[in-house]
Amino acid sequence: MFTGIVEETGEIISIKKGAKSSILTIKGNVIFSDLKIGDSVAVNGVCLTATACSGNTFTADVMSETLSRSSLGALKSGSRVNLERAMRADGRFGGHMVSGHIDGTGTVSDIRKDDNAVWYTIRTTEKVMRYIVEKGSISIDGISLTVAAVNKENFSVSVIPHTLKATILGDKKAGSIVNLENDIVGKYIEKFMAPPQAEQKQSGITMGFLAKAGF
Repeated sequence: MFTGIVEETGEIISIKKGAKSSILTIKGNVIFSDLKIGDSVAVNGVCLTATACSGNTFTADVMSETLSRSSLGALKSGSRVNLERAMRADGRFGGHMVSGHIDGTGTVSDIRKDDNAVWYTIRTTEKVMRYIVEKGSISIDGISLTVAAVNKENFSVSVIPHTLKATILGDKKAGSIVNLENDIVGKYIEKFMAPPQAEQKQSGITMGFLAKAGF
């Protein structure tokens, strides 16, 4: 589990590509104070496991499922990445609950400066947009941000100078691809509120049936 508070930006040193997977070697500084093999690290919001550590670099395997759901497959040697170690049980919870399990990607469609802040508008799929609400939380490349505006096709966040300086968000341009993770709370609430499939089949009462009946 992570908080979405990026600890530092690292750099991709090398990428070893397999048939459907990759092995990343990543360089950093801050996270290596206590990083060890087997620890979880969020790389641009994707939870990866450190399989080797040496000095200020670590190696992580990226499986096919992760490459297909995230933007990690587009990384190159020299690419900057956001890094965050898994949260400590005795640490401050500065952002929101981030699992490191990406729901999908989005495309930056507009970047607009507003005094000392910068607005990013991001277009994504209907499946991801379903759980995005105004003033709710969203993880963009592992950064915990607040949704400032939302419509059916896209959403916007307003980013302060510190976040731009401390993360790779400032590197993004219109057309850039970003990793998105919805607030997990909304997904759990939806699951708990939905009647079990077996119960629906037995009773014949569905949301569509209730809507037609005027409820």
